[in-house]
Amino acid sequence: METKTEAKIYNQKGAEAGKITLPAKVFAAKWRADLVHQVVEGMRSNKRAGTADTKDRGEVRGGGKKPWKQKGTGRARHGSTRSPIWVGGGVTHGPLAEKNYKRKISKKMRAQALFSVLSKKLKDNEILFVDSLSMSDNKTKKAVEVMKNLSKASGFKPLAASKKPRILVALSGRSEKTEKSFRNLPQLEIVFVKNLNPLDVLKYQYLLIENPEESVKFLESRG
Repeated sequence: METKTEAKIYNQKGAEAGKITLPAKVFAAKWRADLVHQVVEGMRSNKRAGTADTKDRGEVRGGGKKPWKQKGTGRARHGSTRSPIWVGGGVTHGPLAEKNYKRKISKKMRAQALFSVLSKKLKDNEILFVDSLSMSDNKTKKAVEVMKNLSKASGFKPLAASKKPRILVALSGRSEKTEKSFRNLPQLEIVFVKNLNPLDVLKYQYLLIENPEESVKFLESRG
């Protein structure tokens, strides 16, 4: 029988607004370093454009004529200025645009890697559940106040004044006012729960999940 884990839910004032029972398969999964590494490296590889390209000695212009005669000049013999040892010559073993960096990552692998990362984040006390981050107006000042309140939540370090992105905020759905209010804060990056992946979660120290009841239910359905 799966064990359940309870977590606190906070409101925008940083006060406890309830509790949520977390499914074990999502937030109590075993840490699988090999799987996480495989998925993360695969995602990084899939992001590569693969447009870097160099010309070998058969593609560069010029060099059709021998620079100087073979013997009698006192200089080293050369047959073409296209040689890689010449400035402007071809490149040896350089990158080619035809190379394909794409790697296949199955949905199951991606989900299991995400669950493993989320479980470690929860164990390290780096996940905060917030009932709602919705804003009535586009006010960055209000967003700053909310982050100050949440930074005081139990077990969390002060993050409101951080100048580096340290928090990944996972919204349950699109909200123009919320996004505009929070996007100017340097300490966080906004994503949506449906797009959560192990690469993004590992990039940031803390994870804030909005509307946990709905968000956790969606995450559980992915596995």
